Amino acid sequence: MSPNLVIVPKTKLAERLATVVVAACIAALLYSIFKNPHFEWQIVFANFTVPAMLKGLLVTLELTFFAVFFGFPLGTILAAMRQADSRLLQSVSWFYVWVFRSVPMLVQLFFWFNIAALYPRLALTLPGLGELYSFPTNHVLTGFSAAVLALVLHDAAYTSEIIRTGLRSVPTGQRDAARALGFTNSGVMYNIVFPQAFRVILPAAGNQIISTLKATSVVSVIALKDLLYSAQEIYERTYDVIPLLIVASLWYLVVTSLLSMGQYWIEGRLSRKDEPL
Repeated sequence: MSPNLVIVPKTKLAERLATVVVAACIAALLYSIFKNPHFEWQIVFANFTVPAMLKGLLVTLELTFFAVFFGFPLGTILAAMRQADSRLLQSVSWFYVWVFRSVPMLVQLFFWFNIAALYPRLALTLPGLGELYSFPTNHVLTGFSAAVLALVLHDAAYTSEIIRTGLRSVPTGQRDAARALGFTNSGVMYNIVFPQAFRVILPAAGNQIISTLKATSVVSVIALKDLLYSAQEIYERTYDVIPLLIVASLWYLVVTSLLSMGQYWIEGRLSRKDEPL
């Protein structure tokens, strides 16, 4: 190395200045939050684990579970239809995704909650035998079942696009090579495509589950006693609006954090499997 060359360390003045400014803003925010008496933290802590809030949390978790449990299989079917050679299957899948991604979740919820206005009774009818069995629609589509139906149909539309994107991320050359080696279509999907697509699907699927959890809050508008509605019931009696909204927010933070930790753990396990021996 030439003696005239001097190594000058990279200056980080702007980065250090930004760090100081951000740290000061965080400190000011925390001071404001914990010193402002209007937050009424004693009420927050007193209501965090009351039975009404825990029951609301359970309803929120149940809605999320059913939406994911039924929405992901339906989304998988829609993604497979989109990949099919049949133009009819492709069109039906595209139309479904287009409709349920375009209509807001709240509108879908109101529609299914009031579907009895269109179909007051549901009936099983066979040609030549007539009506075998019928029952009022409201007996089946209660507030909870209408919320589950709206969440499942909404979730399936987004899930299908997530899965379709993951499947398309695998090069077609690998599929052709696998078929040339004698793999069946199901064997190609199970052994070649899905293991690679899963790594693309997982992060987006985890985000979708978290989005579904947060989307359940809309069911409060039909008086379904989820987490948000339970908080509303309490503050309508006590007028402690802000503290109860903080309680609901903290519970959403806790559950989403647990879901995120599970997602990161699975992603970490998958990444370690990819490391060379």
